[in-house]
Amino acid sequence: MNYIGMISAVFIKSAFDKKDWLDDKRPEIAFLGRSNVGKSSLINSLVGKKGLAKTSNTPGRTQSINFFLINDAFYFVDLPGYGFAKVPGKMRQSWSKMAEEYLKNRQQLKLSIQLVDSRHDPSELDKTLNEWLIFYRKPHIIVATKIDKLSSNDLKKSLTKIERAFPKSKIIPYSSVTGGGRNAVWQEIKAAIEI
Repeated sequence: MNYIGMISAVFIKSAFDKKDWLDDKRPEIAFLGRSNVGKSSLINSLVGKKGLAKTSNTPGRTQSINFFLINDAFYFVDLPGYGFAKVPGKMRQSWSKMAEEYLKNRQQLKLSIQLVDSRHDPSELDKTLNEWLIFYRKPHIIVATKIDKLSSNDLKKSLTKIERAFPKSKIIPYSSVTGGGRNAVWQEIKAAIEI
């Protein structure tokens, strides 16, 4: 299926430091959420390329800010996951510092896509991040991932909890397996970058 005249999706670089961020002024869409919430799977699903963003069952796999050029027009930016990553505390602090600096000051950032796992109640970290995005007036949506792993009854209950946890945010249920929610997420991206 063709969402935006999809032509290409290319991994450009991993940035471990601000000096390595791209500076060509193309619009950027950031993906953020807990470790193992499915950011890489979501990116791969959106662009229809299985191995574009590397997926792993090990929390904390993404330790850098990763830039993917989409249609030679804008970037998907995969931020390090937060939460239960099995990495040294010092490294974890530098990730969160870099992610916060990116989110707070990045002029090219047009939309933040915060992922939450539909199988679990939103964590305090999820809520804190959402409150931060609202406080700093950052355009954002919530994507509830892994909906294919729940029965329709459990999904309904889960979405009710997610809506209560994030009353000021738009929530889109998503399955990287079936592609459910893909068009809705693309509509938000298109509106954010005005294509």
